[in-house]
Amino acid sequence: MAKKKLQIYYCKECGTESSKWQGQCPGCGAWNTLEEAPVVKTTSGKQKVMPVGELVKPSKMSEISTERTPRLQIGIHELDRVLGGGIVPGSLILVGGDPGIGKSTLLLQMCKHLSDQKEKVLYVSGEESLQQIKMRGERIGNFSDSIYLLAETNIAAIEGAIDSLQPRVAVIDSIQTMYDDGVDAAPGSVSQVREITGVLLRIAKKKGITIFIVGHVTKEGNVAGPRMLEHMVDTVLYFEGDAAASYRMLRGVKNRFGSTNEIGVFEMRGQGLVEVPNPSEYMLQGKPIGESGSVVTCAIEGTRSFMIEVQALVCHTYFNMPRRTAAGTDYNRVNLLIAVVEKRLGMQLSDCDAYVNVAGGMRITEPALDLAIVAALISSQSGRAMDEHTVIFGEVGLVGEVRAVPQAEKRVSEAVKTGYKTCILPLANKIAIEKSENIDLSSVELVGISNIRELINRKEWSGNV
Repeated sequence: MAKKKLQIYYCKECGTESSKWQGQCPGCGAWNTLEEAPVVKTTSGKQKVMPVGELVKPSKMSEISTERTPRLQIGIHELDRVLGGGIVPGSLILVGGDPGIGKSTLLLQMCKHLSDQKEKVLYVSGEESLQQIKMRGERIGNFSDSIYLLAETNIAAIEGAIDSLQPRVAVIDSIQTMYDDGVDAAPGSVSQVREITGVLLRIAKKKGITIFIVGHVTKEGNVAGPRMLEHMVDTVLYFEGDAAASYRMLRGVKNRFGSTNEIGVFEMRGQGLVEVPNPSEYMLQGKPIGESGSVVTCAIEGTRSFMIEVQALVCHTYFNMPRRTAAGTDYNRVNLLIAVVEKRLGMQLSDCDAYVNVAGGMRITEPALDLAIVAALISSQSGRAMDEHTVIFGEVGLVGEVRAVPQAEKRVSEAVKTGYKTCILPLANKIAIEKSENIDLSSVELVGISNIRELINRKEWSGNV
């Protein structure tokens, strides 16, 4: 059968096809995202027609059973939480993250826990040999005979291994190393990634096998390959963390079977990844006591609340243009809050450098962090420290008003559990919490404020600001 090579251009952001290169994608409007991807198409032969007896028949909605399929518990509580309570059979899950962050280690530990439950697991690696996988697994622990290893990059051979083994869970490490003989393109290209993901999706849905895909990320932090890869899968997990820190954070950014923006916290040790059941205690380790520019706030990621330290450093500059730096939060939001402090509180910051940091390497962008950033700036500029048993949270507007934030009751509960005595929060949230009977307020003092001016002369400062 004669074959003809055609050149197709794919948008790496949205997957739109184009017969010629264009500077701007006609689908999503992004610039310089079209990449050349040769494909193989047959030029002769008739199209295969499915016999009438084999036609797929639609089902009536009323005839479809609504019984919930039981989830498979992994045994790693942080991972189970991010997945929404465990693995849903037949789901396709994408795990992305920077090189060396621990993606393969996490999935290998998951395979160990599942094999300990006598579940059949297949681990496919296109980057390591069988001996290298075994060496990496020895530092994690002893594995049972329920886990099978395969070093292969041909998707047809992998599909054959899945058909013969029929595992409960399969891991593909990584999608960028796999290739399909029917696609005339290099492994990792847009066309290869798209075709292989389609094959894995069909296997997962048809056979009820849960498949985990490891995806490399670009320098922008996105999963390499077409953007449609994230649309095709059921769940997208990002494994994040500072390379200089030992903690790792698993974040769910898409989940068809659970809540999004859920997080799990791990610590990288010699024996692998260890769960961190109490992130608040872990994030506040090493917090200075009695130092200006340090404030504790309560952040929420998904359904989880934890305490975190916000630091600010304000110092005089000798340059015409003062420097503004934000680490762990939105840079533009910090500039906005600095302008609010200057205008509404009359503090002179135009001749000062200002640095804001969320300690621990985490990135928090929710508006509830605003009041803590303002307090840290005031503390650093005035040289007065905030009381070490005080927690601050709230959203700040352009006129200096302090607005209510969601899930304030959960934040106060976390502060009480962690041992804090005073909680400075929006006045609207204070009124709502005092009307609620779900929380014991006997051990904490709630201080409601409606404007950042009320923050200046609070007794929690070590002296008048």
